[in-house]
Amino acid sequence: MRVDKWLWSVRLYKTRSQASHDCSVGKIKRAGKNLKASAALKVGDRLEVPAHDHSHKRDIEVIEVLEKRVSAPIAQAAYRDHTPAEILAEAEARRLAEKEQRQTRKQGDQGRLTKRKRRQWEGNDPGKFF
Repeated sequence: MRVDKWLWSVRLYKTRSQASHDCSVGKIKRAGKNLKASAALKVGDRLEVPAHDHSHKRDIEVIEVLEKRVSAPIAQAAYRDHTPAEILAEAEARRLAEKEQRQTRKQGDQGRLTKRKRRQWEGNDPGKFF
């Protein structure tokens, strides 16, 4: 079984091409060594796979080799996640902090200024009386 196909079939990657790309870049490892997308995979292998948000590495053990993409409950039963709890807790805390930061940003204070906001910023707004 190909590594990229298995990663896609157990829903660790949304597309097979993303899984193949991460393999070719060297983000997928087995026993500390980079894996090619075409590398053979067997039950009992332990893979180092980046999380979907690239915040940490996951330690995944292959329990079942699946040929086709399956539903989420079946896919989760095909592997066991051995990632330490402290790493997962740290990643969750980081995710919650980013979420809170996004929610506290004021509307309009991000990105490029509009023409009206720029004029107000520069103090050249004809609608304002000084």
